[in-house]
Amino acid sequence: MGANNGKLYGSEGKGSSSISSDVSSSTDHTPTKANKNATPSEGLEFGTRTLSTPSPGLKSSSLSSPALSSNGHDSNSTSSSPTSGGHSPADRLPDGVLLQIFSHLATNQLCRCARVCRRWYNLAWDPRLWRGVRLSGELLHADRAVRVLTQRLCQDTPNVCLTLETVAASGCKRLSDRGLRTLAQCCPELRRLEVAGCYNISNEAVFEVVSRCPNLEHLDLSGCSKVTCISLTEEASPPSPSPPPPPPQLSIRYLDMSDCSCLEDEGLRIIAAHCPRLTHLYLRRCTRLSDEALRQLALHCPSIRELSLSDCRLLGDFGLREVARLEGCLRYLSVAHCARVTDVGVRYVARYCPKLRYLNARGCEGLTDHGLGHLARGCPKLKSLDAGKCPLVSDGGLEQLALYCAGLRRVSLRACESVTGRGLRALAANCRQLQLLNVQECEVPPEALRFVRRHCRKCVIEHTNPAFY
Repeated sequence: MGANNGKLYGSEGKGSSSISSDVSSSTDHTPTKANKNATPSEGLEFGTRTLSTPSPGLKSSSLSSPALSSNGHDSNSTSSSPTSGGHSPADRLPDGVLLQIFSHLATNQLCRCARVCRRWYNLAWDPRLWRGVRLSGELLHADRAVRVLTQRLCQDTPNVCLTLETVAASGCKRLSDRGLRTLAQCCPELRRLEVAGCYNISNEAVFEVVSRCPNLEHLDLSGCSKVTCISLTEEASPPSPSPPPPPPQLSIRYLDMSDCSCLEDEGLRIIAAHCPRLTHLYLRRCTRLSDEALRQLALHCPSIRELSLSDCRLLGDFGLREVARLEGCLRYLSVAHCARVTDVGVRYVARYCPKLRYLNARGCEGLTDHGLGHLARGCPKLKSLDAGKCPLVSDGGLEQLALYCAGLRRVSLRACESVTGRGLRALAANCRQLQLLNVQECEVPPEALRFVRRHCRKCVIEHTNPAFY
């Protein structure tokens, strides 16, 4: 399933401007005819993905959906009436084969199949086909869509759906606390929730989800600007003379709060205290966070493997010293455009995080060849480095990397004005697994680029030198 955030799903179209309650007609117990005069919607998607281990006899499915009309019928269908006269070849297929076919259909297509006949209805709503739901579209009435779907999925087990594990509603700007509360109340087995860009969601709805869905492991709240903390306590406890009990723990391992512009140090402290199992944490452009927040992470979340702090401009070397306390766990670190980060902070990371594989220090103008030297000697397993727009990085630092980090595969030196052909030759001669080299806006001779191409045949060279071809 992948740590990359927005990495699992394709592009999203605009959603329908309205969904009437008639959408439930596709979930009736008796087959119905489609309305031939239905007007198509503008890309409403109820797609599903089976992201968990499939039930016996079913394969994992990646389903995207076509449009539904505003009355709930497939806009691409002219008629969905049962087959008239005789039996179709599909009637001869056993249930197991039809389930295999249905497992590759989108939700809208499953609803169309449910209107063919009673047998297909029962198969189309088999719980094994409904482990994940995807909603998309800026104009989609997401709250109403969530209510309709959960009502049908809870039909066999009143008030609770035990099959739905994944809900992806990123980009549904009309999704509000009401829709999220419906999910929390009806889907206690939820494991993965993606609501990136749903800026109407607040702390209260997130509290409902995390308190009612104890198995939630993957939470994407990027762009939810009203969310300032995640906890299992609605209000702070009054002060007491005795030490407070440890806070209840959540199962969340993956948390993306990028662009949560109101997140502050206290909010991150609460998150760290309640989410000690975090392994992937992304805080890009959370501009109110300071070095003190990273101290709380080191205290409470010792298992973090991936940490992104890009564009957190208040963070500096003291914060990286706290990050270094994660020691052997840290594999991925991004401090891009953190202008207060210098060689001092990088030296802490290099000394205590020897298993680091990826470092993004783009725009850290205080990084020099000395910092790269410490990084090369302390992190010999480094695979990817972005030191673009670091004007003090030159050939000396690249030679240190080439000497100690022979496994480098991706290097970006964009706009590093001090880099010349000498450093690139050293990289090419010693890092034969190089796959990407970005030297755009660098004054490097074409002969050096040809040297790289000869020694690293699989390397893609991104450059702005018209003399190199």
